[in-house]
Amino acid sequence: MFIFLITFVKIFCMKYTLVIKKGQDGFLIGQLKELPAVFTQGLTISELKENIADVLELYLEDMREMYVPQGVMLDEEEIIFV
Repeated sequence: MFIFLITFVKIFCMKYTLVIKKGQDGFLIGQLKELPAVFTQGLTISELKENIADVLELYLEDMREMYVPQGVMLDEEEIIFV
């Protein structure tokens, strides 16, 4: 059994919908519509956008680490979404 690991970078544009709600104590709550597990808070929309980008990055890192392939893996590519 052989496993080939190839790093190949392609550039794509990925869009997410940030849903913003009014929270308590002046905070704004943000959640990605497409990935409901990705949510955070901030005092301003600018801060909320920075925080949601950080949370998305951490979420994707966790998913990458937790992934266990089923069957024989033939290839693996790293793709960067811009």
